[in-house]
Amino acid sequence: MNTILIIDDEKEICESIKMILEYEGYTVDYSTSASKGLTIIEEKQISCLLLDIQMPGKTGFELLEELDSVPIVVFTTAYDEYALKAFEYNALDYLLKPIEPKRLEETVNKLIEKGRKKVAVESDTETLTESDQVFVKDGDRCWFVKLEKIRLLESEGNYVRLFFEDNKPLILRTLNYLDERLDSKVFFRANRKHIINLKWVDSIEPWLNGGLLVKLKDGHKVEVSRRQAVKFKDMLSL
Repeated sequence: MNTILIIDDEKEICESIKMILEYEGYTVDYSTSASKGLTIIEEKQISCLLLDIQMPGKTGFELLEELDSVPIVVFTTAYDEYALKAFEYNALDYLLKPIEPKRLEETVNKLIEKGRKKVAVESDTETLTESDQVFVKDGDRCWFVKLEKIRLLESEGNYVRLFFEDNKPLILRTLNYLDERLDSKVFFRANRKHIINLKWVDSIEPWLNGGLLVKLKDGHKVEVSRRQAVKFKDMLSL
């Protein structure tokens, strides 16, 4: 079972929420700092983040900006002025401190429902391979394109821009959704904003902070984040 991770600088809050969630049958871990929380995210499969916004050193928003793939997020904070910005990050819920048990129960129910829907979708959908063709529509224009021709996918909020031939349509999908659907042997999540087709890679060079810079055959340059660079090297090595 994937883990729910609580990141909050108040240890008492972490422990009380952990106790409630474990009673509901969840596997739960917590951290009282954003930096330690990032380490846990790297080491474990995290299905949901219960994330404080205002913390010493790094805010919850800044932490999310460092992630290549963002799990379900529930923000917890004592400041209601962050509510609107929280939902710009597609948060599942927003809990105002002090957290009332009834509100936490509502959030748990949302998590359960979200999990059921995810299982239903996963059991109903197959991985898309490079030989599959997909229908793409952007405004009045339509394409029926083979996935092997798509060299790059770039996130633009809740939309993704596809790059193939001389076209770059925008589709109403999230990069996380497409990352789950596409064959990971061909399509690689380079960073928070990009998925690249490995068969379009032309050259690779070391980049900042332990990352890599990948040049595609069409001239596009995409940074592979430090975390993803390790996986990238493993995939391409003998």
